[in-house]
Amino acid sequence: MLLAIFKQFQSKNFAKLLVIQYLLNVMSKILGIIGGGQLGMMLTEAAQNLDDISKIIVLDPTENCPAAKVGAQQIVADFKDEDAIKKLSELSDIITYEIESGNSDVLKKLEENTEINPSPDTLRIIQDKLLQKQFLQKNGIAVAEFEKIENKEELNQMIDKMGLPLLLKTRRDAYDGRGNYKINSKSEIDDALDLFSGKTLMVEKFVKFEKEVSVIAARNTKGEISTYPVVENIHENNILRTTIAPGRVSETVRKEAEKIAEKTMEVLHGAGVFGIEMFVTSDDEILINEIAPRVHNSGHHTLQSCSTSQFEQHLRAILGMELGDSSIKTPTIMYNILGPKTFQGEYNVLFKKQDNIHLKMYGKLESKPQRKIGHVNIVDVENRGMDELFKQVEDLKKNLVIEPKES
Repeated sequence: MLLAIFKQFQSKNFAKLLVIQYLLNVMSKILGIIGGGQLGMMLTEAAQNLDDISKIIVLDPTENCPAAKVGAQQIVADFKDEDAIKKLSELSDIITYEIESGNSDVLKKLEENTEINPSPDTLRIIQDKLLQKQFLQKNGIAVAEFEKIENKEELNQMIDKMGLPLLLKTRRDAYDGRGNYKINSKSEIDDALDLFSGKTLMVEKFVKFEKEVSVIAARNTKGEISTYPVVENIHENNILRTTIAPGRVSETVRKEAEKIAEKTMEVLHGAGVFGIEMFVTSDDEILINEIAPRVHNSGHHTLQSCSTSQFEQHLRAILGMELGDSSIKTPTIMYNILGPKTFQGEYNVLFKKQDNIHLKMYGKLESKPQRKIGHVNIVDVENRGMDELFKQVEDLKKNLVIEPKES
């Protein structure tokens, strides 16, 4: 008798569990991501911890890309491939991106049937650095002086107008300093133009900055805006190497940078996390350098420094969830791991583990010179101060070794 009652109870609860599971599956969404590199990988990992997402599909040209290695389904195709983007939209409930190279025109056509965030209109503006600067200027947000150029004569005219050094930039498809040429004298003009032959170009007045900083900002589909504290960025050869969180800036600069970030989010369309890079001049003037409509390298510290990482925050934003806590709980220095200049190929990582150092490798098969293959977050868990964290960074530079894998 008791056994029969127990079995009946078990059966009813099992049925309830099936119903609950069915409702979760119906309510959760399939997430499509254009780009499956390290940012797509970390978005995938964050998505796997959210009940609101049932599946992740990435579009990336590299077979078995980092995101696929952690569980995302992959469509192998170029970021701009119209058919591949259409296929992704057919398989997904919502699309986002980890790289600016997606085809914004195709995405614009598809947004009638598929939710896309940040919006294709915003992607189109940010993809083109000239349109981006014009948009910011039009909305009263300070940027360095800039101008479109189409030939050598116009470049000479801009040098006469803006002075030297002058930055020559490709308008599209550039990152990590690729696509920038600092012209120090007129004798370098031909080399600069040859380097960017066939590309649309612009020039920008060189800013003598004291610091490079950035703000990771988020806006959800309901219009709620949240910013992470200002961080300080140190570049080597135009590649971000170190991020200090929080940044070593005055309270005035901190407030102004976060205010500028909030204003920028108000004028841009769509939801998601944006990386907003800025220059701070010697008189504490703040100019926006560039905007990324996605999670950003300078936000990797949030994986350990904050309750809500930038990757979870991005997903919360595009899903219309309440934004998470963006305050820094523990000061952290992020240090990028780049492939050595001495070789390209499969590799091993030699690393001395420490309790407050968090190593994150990106699962890339090959190390390529000066390309990002991982990062470490060094966390001040014992409140020893930034000087101690910098000592650990210097120790890390000597003791973290990337070496060729023996065949």
